[in-house]
Amino acid sequence: MPTASPPEINSNPAPRITVVGSFAVGLTLRAPRFPVPGETLLGSDFDQGPGGKGSNQAVAAARLGARVNFIGAVGEDEYAGVADRLFAAEGVGARLRRVKERNTSVGFIVLNTAGENFIILDPGANTALNAADIQASADLIGSSDLLVAVMEIPDEPVAEALRIARAAGVRTLLNPAPARPLSGEVLSNVDVLTPNESELRILLGLAPNDPTPTETLVWRLLERGLELVVVALGRQGALVATRDGLELIPSRRAAVVDTTGAGDAFNAALSVALPPGRGVAESARRAAAAGALAVTRLGVIPALPTLAELEAFLKEPV
Repeated sequence: MPTASPPEINSNPAPRITVVGSFAVGLTLRAPRFPVPGETLLGSDFDQGPGGKGSNQAVAAARLGARVNFIGAVGEDEYAGVADRLFAAEGVGARLRRVKERNTSVGFIVLNTAGENFIILDPGANTALNAADIQASADLIGSSDLLVAVMEIPDEPVAEALRIARAAGVRTLLNPAPARPLSGEVLSNVDVLTPNESELRILLGLAPNDPTPTETLVWRLLERGLELVVVALGRQGALVATRDGLELIPSRRAAVVDTTGAGDAFNAALSVALPPGRGVAESARRAAAAGALAVTRLGVIPALPTLAELEAFLKEPV
């Protein structure tokens, strides 16, 4: 049975968002370049902090003004306390299953001087999250304005969360990262899908660098019944696709320091913007701006903008 830590009571206003996903602790090093096999490089600026795409997006959404609850799993170890302290500090309600047989997830991140990164992740306790954990939190999902799910957990809890939300009339958003092919049953319960370009291809069973135009691939997803597909294009912004057509939303220029948290900032901003009824293009514009702002800072949690920071950034000249 999941335990509540801290209570799922938030004082900030709607929208109400429940995130089902992963928590991890990130261990980060900077290096002049990425090593080749067998090579040892001297790095610098070691940092340790909370991460996991689900947790990151929950924190980011809370900073942007949403009432947020998070459903996930951690181990019975010192890194589980990192989750407790993070969610308490950020005002995120959490239902965390404590998994005795697995460690809290950890990720090893290396950043080069160009701000690029590679990540090796041990999913740990995230792999133990199951449908029963989600069913035990059906009350949270059913009282939400939006369910957000990420894929650093098994398919079973993702599918169950989407099913419960759809049955309750709650809008659903799936961030398919890390990407893998999805069944038609899962996609049938998704309203909004937010892949990047490589994830879009993997979802369709293609190689991540398949040359088929992104616009063509997006139409294939819309034909499966999705309401909205927003493709994150990095520095190029976002491609918004509905059955009414496609629209390219340009990103704002930003000095790249670290790209690690950009996708999570993007998805969180989109998640917060959609439930109040902002237009799809305006929601994507805010998402692209949040992603651009995040790359200007080192780390993930420190890079996630507050609502005031995002509003100020949006007012700057393009």
